Amino acid sequence: MPMESNLNGRFGINYYKHDFDSRSGDIDYKGDAKLQTFDVLFDWYIIPNSNFRLTGGVMYNGNKAEAKGYANSQGNYIINKVTYTAADVGTLSADVDFQRAAPYFGIGWGNALTQDKRWNFAGDIGAFYQGKAHVNLVSRGCTTSTAVCRLLVRDLGLEEQRLSDELAKHKFFPVLRASVSYNF
Repeated sequence: MPMESNLNGRFGINYYKHDFDSRSGDIDYKGDAKLQTFDVLFDWYIIPNSNFRLTGGVMYNGNKAEAKGYANSQGNYIINKVTYTAADVGTLSADVDFQRAAPYFGIGWGNALTQDKRWNFAGDIGAFYQGKAHVNLVSRGCTTSTAVCRLLVRDLGLEEQRLSDELAKHKFFPVLRASVSYNF
């Protein structure tokens, strides 16, 4: 929607699901990641009658990952450098998500609202800030001794922190878009 001669507003929805196998620390994980955003963006055409633009806005960030941890080939988990049997751990699951409101900044080319052209092509490159990862690592089914279960809870907390630190490099999420539009 044109707001004035050099400012447009637009909305977008993005979704992608990806299954993955990954190793983090000494634990193998199998899971799925969902990349899902809804954005409200404003394009500012800084040069009159040009298709070059700066884009800013905010995104609803629903990016998340869910995974299940698996014991190694000896049937053990190594959590925070401590070895636990599969019976000690039970099932191990990990959930990761990020802050919901994420500011976006990018640059692009193209204007879907150009009146003198039927077909329009556009592209953007940018990033949104999703902040620090929220990691939740949970063991269900520890049936050995109370002392082992307490130690496991402590080590899971330290492993959560290690995972969070490992994911710290993903505070900024890159965005690359291409679009085609047609004016009736």
